[in-house]
Amino acid sequence: MASLRKGSLRLVQVTANNLQGQVDALLKNIKRPEQREEAYQSCLQLKQSVDETLDTLHKLKKANELTHVNNYDQRKRAEERRLAGMSELLRELARRLEKERLKQKMEEAAKNTKGRATAAKQRNKSDEEDEDAEEDDKDESDNDEDVESDNNQDAIDLFVTISDFQAQEEHDLSFKVYSKQSQGTLDNIEDDEESEDEDEEDEEDEDDEDDDEEEDEVKRQYMKRKVHEVQSEESQSHMLAAKKVVSEITAVDMLAEKGAIPEGFRASTLSQLLTEGNKFHMSYFLQPTLTQSKLYFKDLHWDQSHGGVRPKKTHIELLFTLWSCKMIPLPVSGVQVLSRHVRCCLFDGLKVVSNIHTIRATWQPKNPKTWTFSPRVTGILPSLLDGECFVRSNLQSPDIGILFEVGISYIYSSTGHRGELSCGWVFLPLFTAEGTAIPHRTYEIVLNGGTPYEKGLEVDPILSRRANFFEQIIASRKQPKLLVKLKTPSGQMRHSLNLLPETLVGPKCYIHLLAFYRQLLAEALLKDRINMQSADLICNPVLATFSELVEQTDIVDALRSAWSEKELTVKRSEKRDEEFMRRLFVQVYHDSVYPLLRSSTLPANKWADEEVEVSRWKDIANFLQQTQEKNGSLYSLLSPEHTYHVFDISEVSYDFLGVTQKSTSLT
Repeated sequence: MASLRKGSLRLVQVTANNLQGQVDALLKNIKRPEQREEAYQSCLQLKQSVDETLDTLHKLKKANELTHVNNYDQRKRAEERRLAGMSELLRELARRLEKERLKQKMEEAAKNTKGRATAAKQRNKSDEEDEDAEEDDKDESDNDEDVESDNNQDAIDLFVTISDFQAQEEHDLSFKVYSKQSQGTLDNIEDDEESEDEDEEDEEDEDDEDDDEEEDEVKRQYMKRKVHEVQSEESQSHMLAAKKVVSEITAVDMLAEKGAIPEGFRASTLSQLLTEGNKFHMSYFLQPTLTQSKLYFKDLHWDQSHGGVRPKKTHIELLFTLWSCKMIPLPVSGVQVLSRHVRCCLFDGLKVVSNIHTIRATWQPKNPKTWTFSPRVTGILPSLLDGECFVRSNLQSPDIGILFEVGISYIYSSTGHRGELSCGWVFLPLFTAEGTAIPHRTYEIVLNGGTPYEKGLEVDPILSRRANFFEQIIASRKQPKLLVKLKTPSGQMRHSLNLLPETLVGPKCYIHLLAFYRQLLAEALLKDRINMQSADLICNPVLATFSELVEQTDIVDALRSAWSEKELTVKRSEKRDEEFMRRLFVQVYHDSVYPLLRSSTLPANKWADEEVEVSRWKDIANFLQQTQEKNGSLYSLLSPEHTYHVFDISEVSYDFLGVTQKSTSLT
């Protein structure tokens, strides 16, 4: 690493360039399986150098520069973002390599165990032959037998295992690893049952005296169980996500080696984040969050004067419209494209700070490299195609912006592997270096290759490898680009947005539905709850199921359609009555989408599966038609033509404490 004794920003930039080159070289070497171990060690060393350089950069001051540097603060922030991005990339890379190393060691351990079991089997066979020889030899003494027994005892191998092993051959021995309790003793079901019996006897003797203590203990055990469930769900989701990440990277490496995809394609970063529980889903950000003291809600307040959610302005509040993607390269034959889409979210240069929203693109067979989006969605048209979206956040970071990842879902014909590729990404900063908001206009931005943590890569470097200046100019016109327009929301739209959570990204056609949900949420939690310290379940089917609803865009479209038709029958004077409109919304919700969420005949939602999507759309349309003809969903609920899942209390009860604690634990 270059000397930094002078504390010069220029020296840091040179060092950062050198580190960037090493990172690029590391990313190429990691594709070779035989160099994974060496790459892991290099990754750790390189991350340490990057962190040291970043720490040095933080200590630099403009006053200590030997010469004047133009735009010093802007350049320093740019280097900070670059180094921080490299550090985050190396951290994630080291984590994945470590998982591969651990998996490899476990496989080797399993092979060694199998080999030792085979050796033990051979030794047993040899021992049997020795025993036959001993029976023929009648002159051996008892002392010799004892000595031989001791020798055989010493010959027994002891094994240490790190995982369960299932027998694979006839004489293999299966074994299972049992966990220990905190006291260091193995779990014992009989002991647990005995202790439960003893507890029951004690409780019978002290029923009259300890009722209050028992109630408190039940509450403590309930809270402990809820926390454990959250931790278990989070751990399992991360394990599944890690396995999917490793599988997807391996598949992408294979496609790249075969030349089936351009060099700049990567496994989708945002798609992988969506598999890690619900932390980056809209349903997560819709839930109310508690303050640090856990005594009241941080982002949900009741307006006594107007009788609803208290509107709250945020630092960022705008609309954007996706117009098109141009010159997007496609995989070669053998890779079937199932979906073309753009995933977007708020990004601060280091991490995703909002939910991830997905917009499906349309295209024409005559021009498959140009993707378009519907600028306005009405009626029953899929909201998944809505290119007009809102962005809302109260984060004060000067580096915050919108991250767009252009991607495809695919299936590889020869192996049947399904996955998702990033075809390039764009980061649109929402503020200038001086801290002022960027102009709200149309931007045409060239896509970057790689991941958001890789800088300076092209989607398809072949386009820029031209012999002369004129060919390079022509090639620049063929670079993949994203066309997006920023807009300021109107007065009425701004009022509706101010009712939503502080941080949220979503389609514009959802705003009025989300506003109704927030109004009902505030009414149940802040107005109608008699005791603000009570954590009892709230009987409210809308609140209990709305989070499930927003994760299924076709059912949301059914609600949009039903509400749009109902609004046509409402008088103008009734529309001004907010409480009346909330009650009407609940009625429409019950009569349209609530039964659909519990239908056992509706196929399970599956991303990028055209057959499933068409089947669901037909079933939903038929259900809405029947409910409209029969003036409600009661006929469908009682009709033998429709079947539903077995009733569960979660269908009608809203556990606000559970969802807020889950949100806190995942943050």
